[in-house]
Amino acid sequence: MTEVVPASGTVHWVGAGLSTGSGLAALCDTAARVRLWHRTEERAEQALAARGLTGRAEPRAYTLPVLVADLAPGDVVVSMLPAPDHAPLLAACVGARAHFACSSYVSDAVLEQVPAAGAAGVTVLTEAGLDPGVDHLFAHSLIDRATRAIGPETPATYTLTSYCGGVPAVPNEFRYRFSWAPAGVLNALRSPARYIEDGAVTTADRPWTATRAHVVDGETFEAYPNRDSVPFVAQYGLPSAWTPRTFVRGTLRLDGWLTAWAPVFAELEHGDDRRIAELARDLAARHPTTDADRDRVVLAVSLDVRADAGEQWSGRYLLDAVGTEEESAMARLVSRPLALGVGHILDGSLPAGLNRAAETGERSRAWLAELAEAGVEFTARID
Repeated sequence: MTEVVPASGTVHWVGAGLSTGSGLAALCDTAARVRLWHRTEERAEQALAARGLTGRAEPRAYTLPVLVADLAPGDVVVSMLPAPDHAPLLAACVGARAHFACSSYVSDAVLEQVPAAGAAGVTVLTEAGLDPGVDHLFAHSLIDRATRAIGPETPATYTLTSYCGGVPAVPNEFRYRFSWAPAGVLNALRSPARYIEDGAVTTADRPWTATRAHVVDGETFEAYPNRDSVPFVAQYGLPSAWTPRTFVRGTLRLDGWLTAWAPVFAELEHGDDRRIAELARDLAARHPTTDADRDRVVLAVSLDVRADAGEQWSGRYLLDAVGTEEESAMARLVSRPLALGVGHILDGSLPAGLNRAAETGERSRAWLAELAEAGVEFTARID
């Protein structure tokens, strides 16, 4: 394995949108130098001022060529840009032998560059935010505990559910609060979802049609599957002797969401791309987020294992956080885990090549302990 390029201590945080929270401030405490890249230098200065970071990070006007000219070997680039922008940024990092981090899922375009990154000694950290990110930490920790209790060679069946949602802290008529771009929310709902239910791989062409009631800590939510859950059976390293009854990663919404959004679903069924873009703008105008609004993030991951011989094991993790006047819950819970991961690039503990937030039970427990020390609150229950 190629030796990892030593970290220079300089972090380039690219983008200052809704998910940029106190993780940026944490890096200002630990990194030797932080540069915040935004659309213009003035916008970057405003973003720093809004977060109380004036003078602690350097504002920069972002274009890819300008960033490339500023990169040095061992720098760390943190991409808070939309997912399609990650691959060009990673290519720039590989060329400069700089490290790369983001909170997004691994795209095919990013995956194609991983061999070159590994050969160049570049660390590529992905899936290191909230979902994906903390959900992985919870799942790996539960699976490791269950495996130790039941045994990896013991025939068993299991149910694993991982649901996350950003919702209004005070329920509204729409039963939702946009914590990211409305167009992204709508287009995610237009994508089929694949998951395991009753032991069989199942596909929902329209995810909302598979919405179910889901009780979390005594509160009833509505939950639906999203993306493709099936590959995570292998990614999570579940024992081959265990058979899934249910395996689903999905989204939580407030009870009543399905009814409140019925007109939106009707548009999604029949609208073309132009109409959906219009709908996104209309929803943003009709349901604006004000400075007085507070968001709430709920992440619930559970694992239940039943051995063929009768032994049972159950475990749960729950994160339930509300935003503050200074920072939304979503920004805190995306940026804090990402900053933690960047810290491990800076201290040299992550190898070259592809890394996700967690790939072992041991690392999950270590990162969860660090997140708890950083003020990210969650609970665990093992039965």
